[in-house]
Amino acid sequence: MAAAISGASAAFQGFNYGSTFTNGVAKTQSDFEAEFKTAAGLDGTKGAFKSARLYTTVQHGTPNTPISAIPAAISTKTTLLLGLWASAGQDAFNNELAALRGTISQYCGQLDGLVAGISVGSEDLYRISPIGMAASPDPGASPNTLVSYIKQVRDTVKGSCLEKAPIGHVDTWTAYDNATNKAVIDAVDFIGMDAYPYYENTKSNGIDNALSLFQAAVQKTKNAAAGKPIWITETGWPVSGPKENFAVAGTSEAQTFWQQVGCPMFGNTNVWWFTLQDGAPQIPSPAFGVIGSTLTTKPVYDLSCDGKTGGASSSAASQAASQTSSAAAAASSSSAAQQQSSAPAQQSSGGAAPATTTAAASQGGGAVVPPPAATTLSTAAPGGSGSGSGGSAVAPPVSGGTVTVKPPVVSGSSSGSAPVTVPTNAASRLGAFAGVAAAGVAIAAAAL
Repeated sequence: MAAAISGASAAFQGFNYGSTFTNGVAKTQSDFEAEFKTAAGLDGTKGAFKSARLYTTVQHGTPNTPISAIPAAISTKTTLLLGLWASAGQDAFNNELAALRGTISQYCGQLDGLVAGISVGSEDLYRISPIGMAASPDPGASPNTLVSYIKQVRDTVKGSCLEKAPIGHVDTWTAYDNATNKAVIDAVDFIGMDAYPYYENTKSNGIDNALSLFQAAVQKTKNAAAGKPIWITETGWPVSGPKENFAVAGTSEAQTFWQQVGCPMFGNTNVWWFTLQDGAPQIPSPAFGVIGSTLTTKPVYDLSCDGKTGGASSSAASQAASQTSSAAAAASSSSAAQQQSSAPAQQSSGGAAPATTTAAASQGGGAVVPPPAATTLSTAAPGGSGSGSGGSAVAPPVSGGTVTVKPPVVSGSSSGSAPVTVPTNAASRLGAFAGVAAAGVAIAAAAL
């Protein structure tokens, strides 16, 4: 089998990509190619956004065919953070594994250096938390279930070009800060963290405090991670949408967040921004895309980072230099209670009432790239540590009061038979990268 290890020294930098458009139509290889080329050509970014995070390895509308984003990545030389959907039960996860095996069989010889890692699940622990369950009846996955899935993925890639791919999990920072989830931290090679200060609506969450909230979220995650690399798998600020306490959506605010939080991380921390385009053909509310409903290399705000230093990243990033798919040091746990406010909930109907689509609940893998030399984010840089918890995708932490939660949506099919409900919140899990659900659900949150 071809080696899938990359010698890249720079961190991965890219966006999140869903498997369908907001109208439920599946993305084809040419659609993904167009999106990947647009991201790489964005004005002001110097061609740096050449990585894609996926939520599923299954092509929408099929039981377990590898997602067409994989051959699109091969043709455009786009690196991939592969994802396997893990909140729909073992039968659906079997389809993810089948798509992963199909990826190895069909593409291993072409994926050299194009896989950043494999994420098993996305915000599954959030969805079994009290807030997650109140926001939506859709299932998540328990720590023991995720640990089992992670082992199944390791067994699947053993002896293949993906054997050395770092395997991790993506969730809100509060999920990692919860001691009952420690088994997941112990089982992974990297920690994928989602954080959205915009949704921290029980705090002073205006753009002037966004950096400190983000840093606080990273620090909490770092405290629980016990030295394992932290990858920023979702963060961003909406260009339009409702006000969340002090947080105002707008292009000016989104640009400030990009410059203060994003720019210092780009190049030294693995980052998949939310997002390139979260609404096509419809625009959701709130909308996080750096471009609108039409593919264009002209962003809606300035994406240049010249002279933007300090802030979210620090010299501690070198901590992840040698991390690969082998087990990392056991993580220490934190005793804080799990809670979160919702990050953008994916919606397949363009931002109106939550919609569902029939989609296969599996996603594929690809060639492997070990984490680059600087993939761990630290909060020691200027800008303040902030108090409390920084935002986390789908569920920013709170210290009492209410939080706005966007319920996950999207349905998937399992093994080509009866549909299996597959919740997809924040950033178009299985469905179109339709964007964020229009209205949130106000719920009471327990104090940290």
